[in-house]
Amino acid sequence: MFAHDPLNIQQNAVQQSEESLPPNQNNPESDNGRLERARQYSRIRIKLSIISTILFFVVTLLLVSLGITEWMEEAGYGASSSPYIALIIFALIFGVVNSVITFPLKVYSGYILEHRFGLSNQSFISWIWDGIKGMLVGAVIGIPILLIFYYFLRTYETNWWLPVGIIMIIFSVILARLAPTLIFPLFYKFKPLDDGDLKDRILKRCREVGMSVKGIFQFDMSTKTKKANAAFAGIGKAKRIILGDTLLDEFNHDEIDIVFSHELGHYKLGHIKRMMAVSIVSTMIALFIAAQFYALSIGWFGFESVTQLAALPLLTIWMGLYGLLTGPIDNWLSRRHEYQADRFALELTGNKEAFKSTMTKLASMNLSDPEPPRWVEVLFHSHPTIKKRINAAEEVI
Repeated sequence: MFAHDPLNIQQNAVQQSEESLPPNQNNPESDNGRLERARQYSRIRIKLSIISTILFFVVTLLLVSLGITEWMEEAGYGASSSPYIALIIFALIFGVVNSVITFPLKVYSGYILEHRFGLSNQSFISWIWDGIKGMLVGAVIGIPILLIFYYFLRTYETNWWLPVGIIMIIFSVILARLAPTLIFPLFYKFKPLDDGDLKDRILKRCREVGMSVKGIFQFDMSTKTKKANAAFAGIGKAKRIILGDTLLDEFNHDEIDIVFSHELGHYKLGHIKRMMAVSIVSTMIALFIAAQFYALSIGWFGFESVTQLAALPLLTIWMGLYGLLTGPIDNWLSRRHEYQADRFALELTGNKEAFKSTMTKLASMNLSDPEPPRWVEVLFHSHPTIKKRINAAEEVI
């Protein structure tokens, strides 16, 4: 209920293998340098992710156990006798305190590190402004959900999780429909795809699989990063195709065809609906488990009621622990879907060489880990390594 991460609308980067990096015939030593840079970047990102997770749990526990959240609660009720207005004030104070504590880590991971490895094109002011917009969007979306949650908590106490889960699912569907037109444009500029030949090719692929889209758009991804990406955005009639300008600039039509056909594979094979169903079930289970442990744990810290504002951050701890436990399962399912979408793209296009060059370019541009340890892949990677993806492609056509 009190999110500790800013809004992030970028997709997961494609993972990379050592063999997939394009060799430099003139200077073989430069290949070793690039491989080491990719490994170093990945190691640092993983360490920062672990540190961020630990920091979240430690800070939340300290704020609760040291009585600081009780002071925040007093400040909320000091400003208003309404429990709902007090809740909003409490959440804002809690969010500000967390943001101040975690700000140095976010600056390093989100700005300094990306510039250090030559992956970011953003100025510091632009990066800060994106963060502010992300927090504002998060507040606009989060505050109504927070108020609804607290209403059901006060009304049903330990059974609050069921109506809250249903409301969250409805919100997520509405958000998925509105995000392409209302939220994404706050961070990127979108315009219809300029390349008529490529547009015709993409629409032809859509017709081949029986898919209709609202439109095909390109966006100025290069204003923020040197990475490349493409995706479907929205659901139902709001579904549209978005292509980063970095992808359009660095990839030829055959390679973009592979990227798009891969995304079509997710649609045609039912991955999007399947993941939505998994997400719904997982959300309901998470809320149910969190509700039980939350009710059990409030006495550990001297709280008297599940509706006490000072106790609410305990819910984020239980939700976070659930996420840690189920993350590897989500990653496994995602990697399985990626293999299936790769096969679909290869069978649809029949272009194995374009597939190999596409995977190689994406991996190189996104500076992915060339060959991560197995535990890293299990815990952190939603995509298989490029080595595994190319090996799997060899068995298709």
